[in-house]
Amino acid sequence: MITKLDLALADWRTSTYSNTQGGCVSVANLGAYCAVRDSKNVEQRFTVSRDSWIAFIEALKRREIQ
Repeated sequence: MITKLDLALADWRTSTYSNTQGGCVSVANLGAYCAVRDSKNVEQRFTVSRDSWIAFIEALKRREIQ
């Protein structure tokens, strides 16, 4: 069963790699999930499993994806 996550009270954190031209990504830890959004357009966001987000970040660190 898929349930809708309430992101109204999410604690969003902005990437330290964000730039002054508006290239910002924010992430909220929701326990088993992570929510991701563009800080310029906060209404457009998506969620992924926490394990998937961690795998994505680790692949970026290993430069497997850019």
